[in-house]
Amino acid sequence: MDLLDAIRRRRTTNNKFAPDPVKPEHIRLLIEAASRSPSHFNSQPWRFVIVRDKDKLAALADLAGASMKELMEGEFFARYKRYFRFDDQEADGKRDGIYIDHMPAVLRPFIKQVFTPNIGKLLGTFGVSKMLGGNQAEIVRESPLILAVAMNKEEYKPGELAGLYSTISLGAVIQTFWLVTTSLNMGMQFISTPLEVPERKALIAEMLKIPPTFELVALFRMGYKAEDAKRNSIDWTSSQRKPFEELASVEEWGAAMPGDLAQAESILFPEKAPDARD
Repeated sequence: MDLLDAIRRRRTTNNKFAPDPVKPEHIRLLIEAASRSPSHFNSQPWRFVIVRDKDKLAALADLAGASMKELMEGEFFARYKRYFRFDDQEADGKRDGIYIDHMPAVLRPFIKQVFTPNIGKLLGTFGVSKMLGGNQAEIVRESPLILAVAMNKEEYKPGELAGLYSTISLGAVIQTFWLVTTSLNMGMQFISTPLEVPERKALIAEMLKIPPTFELVALFRMGYKAEDAKRNSIDWTSSQRKPFEELASVEEWGAAMPGDLAQAESILFPEKAPDARD
């Protein structure tokens, strides 16, 4: 697949993958492509654990589902509420965050309660947290592949320049994974919830035998896309993007975009106007 086409098509896959195992040559391609990512002094601070064993996938699924339920009944929405959008007008107006566009009709009257202090209790009462936890566990359990990323603690030092540089490198690795999976008609999703609960993160690091000199920083589920996959009971989209003129300034912060750039042809989306978004 052409690079620009992969950039255009890149999406997070929220639902199930096809059951087919990921081909060994595709797994190797993912790791070898990631190895070409830039890093500070060519430190290559990342290492990867490839998980295909069904028992390990099931154990990871249980940890992910339990973490999702616990977080939903706790401070998840208070922590992330600035990212949630609940209607077309808000999503189109802000052009960022995640748009919760798919949910059971019985829950729609309670959308505004998401931002109230008792939301965790409400989600538990209506079974929403259990539903989300179940969805999370199911899609992890049925994923053909989980890829764990660990960072060398000699480089990955939050608050220090080495930590900043290694984080930049980590971002390059993850974008490489996303573009390669897209080019292979594979899907990919960040599994963040079990890493937000320290006790479960420690259990996963122990399960994967990650040494104390490395920090477990990310889990991704991967697999070939299933064209007929149904959406989860509660699902979202995040395709909205801010326009060129809002993202960038020329010469100094906040300066107006000069005409030649404002009217420049979009190579990525040539069929759209310069300020169009996907």
